[in-house]
Amino acid sequence: MRTALDTNVLAYAEGVNDKERELRAIRLTNALPSDTTFVSVQVLGELYNVLVRRGLARSRAREALAQWSSTFIPVPTSLELMLLAARAASEHQLKIWDALVLAAAEGAGCSVLLSEDFQDGFVWQGVTVCNPFARKPHPLIAGLVGP
Repeated sequence: MRTALDTNVLAYAEGVNDKERELRAIRLTNALPSDTTFVSVQVLGELYNVLVRRGLARSRAREALAQWSSTFIPVPTSLELMLLAARAASEHQLKIWDALVLAAAEGAGCSVLLSEDFQDGFVWQGVTVCNPFARKPHPLIAGLVGP
């Protein structure tokens, strides 16, 4: 199953927020197959920003981006994706940057986007958003990493 990751999953795996979320994010990212997991370039930029704002040295934040972009398949941002995101944002009252993450997932042919920035179970263009940090995770997550 082709899967995309949002910034919060990677940020938590990098130790942003609480230990429970960090451990869940690490378990999740370790379980995902690297050949069917995607991360948009925008997500990598957001991650850099989050890590630097949290006090991580810029060089260490840059290393984190390099590590994630070599672990999972990067999805470049394009005008086509931006226009698709604008459509999603206007149709569903989404923030444009959240919509761009969703559009990148769709553009990469993903059926799942792991994020806590949308309603759990929200479906758009064949992409189901699953919150891996929900109290009761979406059933598709169990299909990705087991119970």
